[in-house]
Amino acid sequence: MTIGELARRTGCGIETIRYYEHEGLLPKPDRTSGNFRRYGQEHAELLSFIRHCRSLDMALNEIKILLTFRSAPDENCREVNALLDTHIGHVEERIAELQSLEGQLRALRDKCSSGRSAENCGVLRGLGGAPDDRDATRDNHVPRMHSTKR
Repeated sequence: MTIGELARRTGCGIETIRYYEHEGLLPKPDRTSGNFRRYGQEHAELLSFIRHCRSLDMALNEIKILLTFRSAPDENCREVNALLDTHIGHVEERIAELQSLEGQLRALRDKCSSGRSAENCGVLRGLGGAPDDRDATRDNHVPRMHSTKR
């Protein structure tokens, strides 16, 4: 199948497929005499596996490790379990960060009732008014969410 067919079949963009090839997640496909890529069922299955991993927010290096084990079915899966345990830890950290962020946003939202002029808006003041208008919301900064490239 062509790259376009593979993309339609798997719901993955063409550029993403090429990126996964470049990163070594997908093997390079055979080429036709006209130098077009020809993908097989193996590519579709691998791409589905990769997409499922990505939907679980796994980083590319984590997926590479999983693919290594997938291609060596007789290996002990202890490292796979350890990788998943580590990933679960990252998810738990992100959940805690998001819960803290939610608390900060709710506290900020509570600073203002509707119907005020923007000049007197407690939310706007809390976000950056005069220094004495700011409170612990600013001081309890939650780090920005980082990409999944760990």
